[in-house]
Amino acid sequence: MALYAAAILDHPVLAEDGFRHDDATSTGGPTVLSILDWLGETAYDADDTCVAIDERTYGNGSLDGEMRAFRELRPVIFSAVRALLGHDHPEVRNTALVAAIPLIEHPALTVHQSDLTGHAHRLLATSTDRYHRDRVLDALKAWGHDTTDLENEADIAARERYALLRAARGSRNGEWAGDGGYGEDPPF
Repeated sequence: MALYAAAILDHPVLAEDGFRHDDATSTGGPTVLSILDWLGETAYDADDTCVAIDERTYGNGSLDGEMRAFRELRPVIFSAVRALLGHDHPEVRNTALVAAIPLIEHPALTVHQSDLTGHAHRLLATSTDRYHRDRVLDALKAWGHDTTDLENEADIAARERYALLRAARGSRNGEWAGDGGYGEDPPF
């Protein structure tokens, strides 16, 4: 499925539908955005962090065949997504960037970090989309960039809100988990 999705990304009909504001059936955005979103979410589900968590939880070799195949196809998928980084519509460009970020974890693609860094700076200078900004800022930090000058007030507020949520979750988990077990024996 991912190969098919990547193969049709550049079809002109996908890029144009949804941008027609005179059409009562318009979806509000082109189908290419939905496909890019799906590829990006799948890539994040297959990224190195998720695989490591899966292997810690279920043991080495737990990665299913579909996920393994997707990870092996990242260079092909990246090639298709990369072509949309220069798209005329900013929403398509930004969604392509967010989809490309987890794809370049593949060892053959890490050389593209510097190219994506330029696109990331452009997105941060123009976009207010919280999801996109968070993904791009996280990637830049993971790649060793200082993002202090790239963050706006909303980014700082979101980072502080996330930190409070993590602290609250950690506190809640501490009440229940204590020293790694339950505070009291479970009722069963």
